[in-house]
Amino acid sequence: MAVLWRVWQRYQWMRFLAVGGMNTAFSYGIYSGLIFMGLNFAISNLVSLILGIFFSFYTQSSVVFRNSDRRVFVRYVAMWAGLYFLNTMIIGSLIKLGASAYGAGALAIFPITALSFFLQKYFIFAAAKQK
Repeated sequence: MAVLWRVWQRYQWMRFLAVGGMNTAFSYGIYSGLIFMGLNFAISNLVSLILGIFFSFYTQSSVVFRNSDRRVFVRYVAMWAGLYFLNTMIIGSLIKLGASAYGAGALAIFPITALSFFLQKYFIFAAAKQK
C-alpha cells in the first residue's frame, strides 16, 4: 500500500488519469443520458461540459495539480470553451463518417484528454504557481 501511495504522490499523470477517469465518467454519463433523452449531440456535449467544468475544476486543481488558486477558474473555463468547440468538431466529423453519437462521443475523449492535460499542466495551473 505504501508503494501505491508513493507512486500516487510522485506521478502527476497517474493522478490526472485517475481523477480524469472519474470526471470523464461523470461528463460522459450526462452526455449519454441527454442523447438517450433525444437531445442533439452538440447541446448534450455543451450541457455535459458545463456541469463537468464545475465538477472537475476542484478535483484537477487540488488533487492533480495541487494548486488552490481559485483565480485560475476563468482560464480553466476559457480552455474548456475552446476544447468544447474542438470536441464538437471531432464528434460531428466522426458521425459524418458513420459513427453513432455515443461512439463518436467516446472516441473524442482520447484526443481531448491528452490536450486537456497539456494545457492544464503548462498553461492553466503552472502559470498560477508562478505568481
